[in-house]
Amino acid sequence: MLRIAVPNKGAISGPAMAMLHEAGYKQRKESKELVLVDPENQVEFFYLRPRDIAIYVSSGRLDIGITGRDLLLDSGADAEEILQLGFARSTFRYATKPGTAAGPQDFDGMTIATSYEGIVAKHLADTGVNASVVHLDGAVETAIELGVAQIIADVVETGTSLRNAGLEVIGEPIMKSEAVVIRRTGAPGDDPKVQQFLRRLQGVLVARSYVMMDYDCRVEHLERAVALTPGLESPTISPLHHEGWVAVRSMVASKEAQRIMDDLYDLGARAILTTAIHACRL
Repeated sequence: MLRIAVPNKGAISGPAMAMLHEAGYKQRKESKELVLVDPENQVEFFYLRPRDIAIYVSSGRLDIGITGRDLLLDSGADAEEILQLGFARSTFRYATKPGTAAGPQDFDGMTIATSYEGIVAKHLADTGVNASVVHLDGAVETAIELGVAQIIADVVETGTSLRNAGLEVIGEPIMKSEAVVIRRTGAPGDDPKVQQFLRRLQGVLVARSYVMMDYDCRVEHLERAVALTPGLESPTISPLHHEGWVAVRSMVASKEAQRIMDDLYDLGARAILTTAIHACRL
C-alpha cells in the first residue's frame, strides 16, 4: 500500500482532506482516527502533526506527505516538494516596531523571535547577517513588547494582528508558502503508485480551475468563437439539425467564464451553458 501523511489539524488539514476526497480517496470521519486504510485504492493514510510530516517522509517510513512548504524547509528534513496544491498560501516576513530597522541589513547584533527557526537561520546566513534567533511557539508578536527580541519573523496574511501589536512589516518577503506534496529526496520518481496519486490530485486542480462550456454558433462566426474557447487541444464541434449552425464544447478557465459568455453572446452564439468538472485526466 502507498503510505501517505496528512496533517491532523491546522490550516492545511481540512482543505487537504477535501482534496483527497475529491480525488476519490476515503477520508477519516472522526478527528481521533490516526490511521485510515483505503483498501479499494491501496492507500494507507496517517494523520500527523503538520510539523512532523517532513521528518516521517524523509525517514522513508512514509512514501509521501502533504504539508506546507514553510514547514518542509523549516524542518531541514531530507525531503522535497513534488506538487503544489494551490491552497493555504501565506507569506513569511520580518516585522518590528517603526524606526527599529528597515530590513535585514540592519539586523546585526539584534535578536529575532520566530516559530520557524530553521527558515530564519538559513535566510540570515544567506544574506550574511549576524543576528541571534530565539524560538517561540506561536504568538510571537508579544516577543518585542516583552523585550525578548527586537524583530519577529512570522507568517503574514493581512497584517492586522501585527498592526494591532504596533508593528510594521519590513524588508522583502523571506519566502512564500502553500500546501505541497512531498517525498524523500532521491526517491524513485517513476513509482506507479505515486504517479497515480499525483495524477488524481492534478485532476482535482484542473477540475477546480476549469468549467465545461457548451454553446450553439453560426458557422460563419465559428472561427472567432473558437478563438475565444480554444480548449486544451481544440474544441469539439458537432453539426446541428438546422443548417448553418454547430454545437461547440470546450474547457475554459473558471475565472474567465463569465467574460467569455458575454463575448460569445455578442458574437451571436446562443444556448451558452457552463457545467462544473468533477474529475479529469489530462
